[in-house]
Amino acid sequence: MERSGSGSRTLFPKGPSFTVDDFSNKDFVVRDFVDDLAESSLSSNRRSGPAQQAFDPKPLIRTFENALQGLSNLSEELQEKESDLSSQVRRAEIQHDQTIDTLGRKLEQTIDQFEALDLTLNDPAGDGRGNLGGQMGNIAVQIGEKLEDLDKKRRRALDANFLLQCWFQVSETGELTSLEDIRRQGGAENKVRCAMIAHQLMRISQRLDPVSWGTTNGYRNGITNGDGGGDVEKRHNTREILEKFCETLEQDLLQQFNNSYRKQNFDDMRECAKVLHNFNEGASVIAVFVNQHQFFIDRDQLITDEVTTDGETWDQLADPDSEPPGVEPSLQSLIDEVKIIMQEESFIIKRAFPYYETVLIKFIQRVFQQSIQQRLEMVLEKANTISSLAFLRSLHASRSYIGSLVEDLKSHGLTEHPEPCSTQISQTLDQQMEELFVPYIVGNFYIEREKKSLEELFNSLLFKYNIYHSRRKKAPTGFMASLAQQTNQLMATAKDAYLERLESSDLTPTQKAMMLRVAGVQETDKNKNEIEVSESEGVLSTATAKRMLTWLAESIRRTLELGSQSDTPKDVAILLSLLLMNMGQVYVETALEAALERTTSQENLKTEPDLSYLPSVKPAVTIGSMMSRFISTVLIRLAESNTTVRRSMEAQAKMGIESIEKKASSIMRSTVEVIVNWVSKSLATQKKLDFLPKDELSIIESLQTPTCTSIAAFLDRGTRFIGQAVDGANLEVFSSELALGIQRLLFEHFKKFKVNATGGLMVTKDIAKYVATLKEWPLSKDVEAAVELLTEIGYLFIIGPEALRERSRNLATGGGSSTKKLLKADFKAFIQSRDDARSVGVQSVLSSL
Repeated sequence: MERSGSGSRTLFPKGPSFTVDDFSNKDFVVRDFVDDLAESSLSSNRRSGPAQQAFDPKPLIRTFENALQGLSNLSEELQEKESDLSSQVRRAEIQHDQTIDTLGRKLEQTIDQFEALDLTLNDPAGDGRGNLGGQMGNIAVQIGEKLEDLDKKRRRALDANFLLQCWFQVSETGELTSLEDIRRQGGAENKVRCAMIAHQLMRISQRLDPVSWGTTNGYRNGITNGDGGGDVEKRHNTREILEKFCETLEQDLLQQFNNSYRKQNFDDMRECAKVLHNFNEGASVIAVFVNQHQFFIDRDQLITDEVTTDGETWDQLADPDSEPPGVEPSLQSLIDEVKIIMQEESFIIKRAFPYYETVLIKFIQRVFQQSIQQRLEMVLEKANTISSLAFLRSLHASRSYIGSLVEDLKSHGLTEHPEPCSTQISQTLDQQMEELFVPYIVGNFYIEREKKSLEELFNSLLFKYNIYHSRRKKAPTGFMASLAQQTNQLMATAKDAYLERLESSDLTPTQKAMMLRVAGVQETDKNKNEIEVSESEGVLSTATAKRMLTWLAESIRRTLELGSQSDTPKDVAILLSLLLMNMGQVYVETALEAALERTTSQENLKTEPDLSYLPSVKPAVTIGSMMSRFISTVLIRLAESNTTVRRSMEAQAKMGIESIEKKASSIMRSTVEVIVNWVSKSLATQKKLDFLPKDELSIIESLQTPTCTSIAAFLDRGTRFIGQAVDGANLEVFSSELALGIQRLLFEHFKKFKVNATGGLMVTKDIAKYVATLKEWPLSKDVEAAVELLTEIGYLFIIGPEALRERSRNLATGGGSSTKKLLKADFKAFIQSRDDARSVGVQSVLSSL
């Protein structure tokens, strides 16, 4: 029905039609578009044919051809629109360029006109109209200047007229009605004007009314104010009237300033401060602002409070082995509060005063000179009643904490926040801090306190040590006694100084307890000079030296931070002398001299020497090395700024360290002599028949001769002491020197005895024991070779003539001694000691030499 009723419709369906909007949609997808076209053509085909009809591509072809045709038409349409729009754009660009050119020309014309007008007004050398314009411009400027001058003259005339009017009022009637009227009007400008006029009237009064000021001006033959002397009684005292008016005006302004301060009206405060500055440079308003500050009112009430730090903290301050606890709590609380107040008030000062730097300086001075200084003095006075060390530690902690306050305020900027402080404020802060501590560090006051404190500590620590060595039995006479005389005097002086200090009336209980504790002495000991001391208390200890250096290092740190940088070289020179005297001479050299006395006294003893003094050498050398390193790395470097002092310190330190080293070397050299002498005496006890035995069985049963056994045992005991005295390269040098001395003794020893064939075995055993004992020591290669040469001696007594002849071919030639080969003279001496030396075979060997 639809088909029959269609009338003029075509046989095939009409192709799809498209618009630009169909492709402008964001959801447009080409694949979906193609699928829709195919679906529309297939659906119409299914409606017109049977269900199982074969695939017919023609509907699809027709549909796609129609679609292509529609797309082609749409593309042509769009191309035309694009061409049209491009033409419009080109026309618009051309129009825009023309507009820009037109505006540029108009701007250039405007600039030219402005320049011409400017030249006309300012260039009187122009021509024509320019000349006329220049003349008009100059005339206008001149008229303006004249008007300004006339206005200034007019105002000066009015001020002069008003000033004269006021003067006549005060001089004739004794009143200031006109000024009072202006003052009652209020306002900052009126008050400033009143202040200026009042000051001018004061100067006029000094000139024209000297009677009020108690002087005569010397003008007009003594006639005052231009009138005769008879009218003086009718004149009023202008000085009193003006001063009273100024005082009233100042009090009004100060009251207004206080009211504005309570209301935080900074603008009104600023105006009042500006007016008051004309009176006395603002001194009154600054004083009112500073003195009535709540911080000073509160602190004035608390300033009488005592320093109430707990006793444990004070004990820790006085204990040299404890870390300093830091700044005193009440002073710390004050400084923390000052930091906050200064930062807050600097903001108010800058807004309330036009001359804010002057006010801030006064505020800083009041804070430091009143609040901080008073509390600091109380803290230091309390610390001084505890001990010298407590005073020094409190002084250092206070200086460091106040110094950090100053640096924090500088970095904050105060009135210049967030920028750093101005130069003037920074200088004021530095000056106020320095003035706080000047009484404690001026001149040599501080370094003398440090020296005294260290001397007390060192004397306490070495008290028992000094007592032990003072009781030690010394060599009665001789070179060593004179050598040790200076050290003994220093030791006695240090001991006596400690005892005197303990009995001093100004010694505080805390300091006395500290000195007794450091010395290891009980308060119950009646006579401190007669206390019992053990041998261990007279022995050197590196731990004791470290304590002394730790105390000295703390003192140096305080000296660097509290003392002047220019005085640092001199201060460290004083501390160096103290170190060399107490640790170098009194402590180390005393022990070395004791050891040296013992070793020299044993050089010619008939009994076996006691080498127990040797262990004192090693700690002495160690402490000397510690001293040398500390002096070179700390003290000398701190004195580099002063060449003279540095060189003097270097020479002093070198002398002190060399003295220790020389005494240690003397002990070791003397020890070599003691050991060698004893070995020599022991060898002298060797029996003549020890190497001419008749019983071979006794030779087999015995290992060595009694002499060899005793010497080897003595050397073994000495080895233990030597190892405790030196080590490393020093031990090798000492052992080599000692071994070489013993080797020479043994070398000569075996030349003195007749040896038979059986005794040669005994010689061999003795030599083997000697060599084994000596080789236990660290020896140099040459000395070790010399020790090994001893074994050759034993072989010379047990081998036959042919072997002797063979060995005679390897003898050393020339004079002197050899450490690797036997000399012919020595070889001959040993051969002649054989009991068969007169045999034909041995004689042939000797004759061949």
